[in-house]
Amino acid sequence: MTDRKFPIGPFVLKDDYAPAEIESFIQIIRSSASAYKELVENLGEEDLAKTYREGSWNIRQLIHHVADIALLHYLRMKKAVTEPDYDAPTMINMDAWAATGDSLGMPIADSLNILAGTNQRYAYFATSLDAEAFAKAYFHPFRKIWLNQKQALAMSVWHLQHHLAHIKLALGEDI
Repeated sequence: MTDRKFPIGPFVLKDDYAPAEIESFIQIIRSSASAYKELVENLGEEDLAKTYREGSWNIRQLIHHVADIALLHYLRMKKAVTEPDYDAPTMINMDAWAATGDSLGMPIADSLNILAGTNQRYAYFATSLDAEAFAKAYFHPFRKIWLNQKQALAMSVWHLQHHLAHIKLALGEDI
Protein backbone atom coordinates (compact mmCIF):
# COMPACT_ATOMS: atom_id res chain seq x y z
CA MET A 1 0.00 0.00 0.00
CA THR A 2 1.72 3.14 -1.19
CA ASP A 3 -0.93 5.86 -0.94
CA ARG A 4 -1.50 6.60 2.72
CA LYS A 5 -3.62 9.66 1.86
CA PHE A 6 -6.11 7.62 -0.18
CA PRO A 7 -5.65 4.03 1.01
CA ILE A 8 -8.85 2.83 -0.67
CA GLY A 9 -8.33 5.10 -3.66
CA PRO A 10 -9.95 8.45 -4.41
CA PHE A 11 -13.72 8.77 -4.64
CA VAL A 12 -14.86 7.71 -8.12
CA LEU A 13 -18.27 8.96 -9.12
CA LYS A 14 -20.47 6.80 -11.34
CA ASP A 15 -23.34 8.16 -13.40
CA ASP A 16 -25.78 5.71 -11.84
CA TYR A 17 -25.95 2.95 -9.26
CA ALA A 18 -27.99 -0.25 -9.44
CA PRO A 19 -30.57 -1.04 -6.76
CA ALA A 20 -28.26 -3.72 -5.33
CA GLU A 21 -25.48 -1.11 -5.00
CA ILE A 22 -27.83 1.29 -3.21
CA GLU A 23 -28.86 -1.47 -0.81
CA SER A 24 -25.19 -2.24 -0.19
CA PHE A 25 -24.48 1.46 0.48
CA ILE A 26 -27.34 1.63 2.97
CA GLN A 27 -26.11 -1.51 4.73
CA ILE A 28 -22.58 -0.11 4.99
CA ILE A 29 -23.92 3.15 6.41
CA ARG A 30 -26.08 1.18 8.85
CA SER A 31 -23.20 -1.01 10.08
CA SER A 32 -20.20 1.31 9.89
CA ALA A 33 -20.56 2.75 13.39
CA SER A 34 -20.14 -0.76 14.79
CA ALA A 35 -16.97 -1.25 12.75
CA TYR A 36 -15.56 2.03 14.06
CA LYS A 37 -16.54 1.25 17.64
CA GLU A 38 -15.01 -2.22 17.52
CA LEU A 39 -11.77 -0.76 16.19
CA VAL A 40 -11.35 2.16 18.59
CA GLU A 41 -13.47 1.86 21.72
CA ASN A 42 -10.68 0.39 23.86
CA LEU A 43 -7.86 2.60 22.65
CA GLY A 44 -5.85 4.56 25.18
CA GLU A 45 -4.68 8.14 24.87
CA GLU A 46 -1.41 7.10 23.24
CA ASP A 47 -3.21 5.17 20.50
CA LEU A 48 -5.75 7.96 19.94
CA ALA A 49 -2.83 10.30 19.26
CA LYS A 50 -1.46 8.10 16.44
CA THR A 51 -1.58 9.32 12.85
CA TYR A 52 -1.63 7.42 9.56
CA ARG A 53 0.95 9.71 7.88
CA GLU A 54 3.03 12.71 8.81
CA GLY A 55 0.91 15.83 9.13
CA SER A 56 -2.39 13.95 9.20
CA TRP A 57 -5.16 14.06 11.75
CA ASN A 58 -4.83 11.68 14.65
CA ILE A 59 -7.29 8.88 15.41
CA ARG A 60 -9.24 11.01 17.91
CA GLN A 61 -9.67 13.76 15.31
CA LEU A 62 -10.70 11.21 12.68
CA ILE A 63 -13.44 9.78 14.91
CA HIS A 64 -14.86 13.24 15.63
CA HIS A 65 -14.55 14.16 11.93
CA VAL A 66 -16.38 11.04 10.75
CA ALA A 67 -19.25 11.76 13.17
CA ASP A 68 -19.39 15.40 12.02
CA ILE A 69 -19.44 14.48 8.34
CA ALA A 70 -22.01 11.70 8.77
CA LEU A 71 -24.32 14.29 10.27
CA LEU A 72 -23.51 16.69 7.45
CA HIS A 73 -24.18 14.06 4.75
CA TYR A 74 -27.53 13.17 6.33
CA LEU A 75 -28.45 16.86 6.58
CA ARG A 76 -27.52 17.46 2.94
CA MET A 77 -29.61 14.53 1.73
CA LYS A 78 -32.61 15.61 3.75
CA LYS A 79 -32.32 19.21 2.58
CA ALA A 80 -31.91 18.17 -1.07
CA VAL A 81 -34.98 15.94 -0.91
CA THR A 82 -37.19 18.39 1.01
CA GLU A 83 -36.10 21.83 -0.22
CA PRO A 84 -36.58 22.49 -3.94
CA ASP A 85 -34.15 25.43 -3.92
CA TYR A 86 -31.30 23.57 -2.19
CA ASP A 87 -28.62 23.92 -4.86
CA ALA A 88 -25.52 24.55 -2.72
CA PRO A 89 -24.85 22.23 0.21
CA THR A 90 -23.87 23.27 3.67
CA MET A 91 -20.08 23.35 3.75
CA ILE A 92 -17.61 23.31 6.62
CA ASN A 93 -13.91 24.00 7.00
CA MET A 94 -12.84 20.46 7.93
CA ASP A 95 -9.33 21.42 9.04
CA ALA A 96 -10.69 24.16 11.29
CA TRP A 97 -13.27 21.77 12.76
CA ALA A 98 -10.53 19.17 13.40
CA ALA A 99 -8.55 21.82 15.31
CA THR A 100 -11.33 22.77 17.74
CA GLY A 101 -11.11 21.84 21.42
CA ASP A 102 -13.69 19.08 21.20
CA SER A 103 -11.94 17.42 18.25
CA LEU A 104 -8.56 17.65 19.97
CA GLY A 105 -9.44 16.59 23.48
CA MET A 106 -12.92 15.20 23.92
CA PRO A 107 -13.31 11.47 24.54
CA ILE A 108 -14.47 9.60 21.44
CA ALA A 109 -17.45 7.82 23.03
CA ASP A 110 -19.91 10.62 22.30
CA SER A 111 -18.82 10.88 18.67
CA LEU A 112 -19.19 7.11 18.30
CA ASN A 113 -22.74 7.51 19.64
CA ILE A 114 -23.42 10.39 17.25
CA LEU A 115 -22.14 8.30 14.35
CA ALA A 116 -24.32 5.35 15.36
CA GLY A 117 -27.48 7.41 15.74
CA THR A 118 -26.95 9.56 12.68
CA ASN A 119 -26.15 6.62 10.45
CA GLN A 120 -29.26 4.75 11.57
CA ARG A 121 -31.40 7.79 10.69
CA TYR A 122 -29.51 8.28 7.42
CA ALA A 123 -29.96 4.63 6.40
CA TYR A 124 -33.64 4.63 7.34
CA PHE A 125 -34.25 7.84 5.42
CA ALA A 126 -32.39 6.52 2.37
CA THR A 127 -34.55 3.37 2.31
CA SER A 128 -37.64 5.58 2.13
CA LEU A 129 -36.57 7.39 -1.04
CA ASP A 130 -38.24 6.76 -4.35
CA ALA A 131 -36.79 7.30 -7.84
CA GLU A 132 -37.85 10.96 -7.88
CA ALA A 133 -36.19 11.68 -4.55
CA PHE A 134 -32.99 9.82 -5.53
CA ALA A 135 -32.81 11.98 -8.67
CA LYS A 136 -32.77 15.26 -6.73
CA ALA A 137 -29.35 16.83 -6.97
CA TYR A 138 -27.29 19.58 -5.45
CA PHE A 139 -24.03 21.23 -6.46
CA HIS A 140 -21.07 20.34 -4.27
CA PRO A 141 -18.77 23.40 -4.38
CA PHE A 142 -15.74 21.61 -2.90
CA ARG A 143 -15.84 18.78 -5.44
CA LYS A 144 -17.24 21.05 -8.20
CA ILE A 145 -19.84 18.47 -9.22
CA TRP A 146 -23.59 17.91 -9.11
CA LEU A 147 -24.58 14.93 -6.97
CA ASN A 148 -27.89 13.12 -7.00
CA GLN A 149 -28.85 11.20 -3.88
CA LYS A 150 -27.53 7.85 -5.14
CA GLN A 151 -24.18 9.53 -5.74
CA ALA A 152 -24.36 11.23 -2.35
CA LEU A 153 -24.82 7.81 -0.72
CA ALA A 154 -21.83 6.48 -2.66
CA MET A 155 -19.73 9.41 -1.46
CA SER A 156 -20.86 8.86 2.14
CA VAL A 157 -19.86 5.21 1.99
CA TRP A 158 -16.50 6.06 0.44
CA HIS A 159 -15.89 8.61 3.22
CA LEU A 160 -16.69 6.09 5.96
CA GLN A 161 -14.45 3.43 4.46
CA HIS A 162 -11.69 5.94 3.63
CA HIS A 163 -11.26 7.05 7.23
CA LEU A 164 -11.71 3.56 8.66
CA ALA A 165 -8.71 2.60 6.52
CA HIS A 166 -6.80 5.62 7.88
CA ILE A 167 -7.40 4.47 11.44
CA LYS A 168 -6.29 0.94 10.59
CA LEU A 169 -3.11 2.35 9.06
CA ALA A 170 -2.44 4.44 12.16
CA LEU A 171 -2.83 1.31 14.28
CA GLY A 172 -0.58 -0.74 12.00
CA GLU A 173 -3.40 -3.02 10.85
CA ASP A 174 -4.09 -4.35 7.39
CA ILE A 175 -6.74 -2.54 5.40
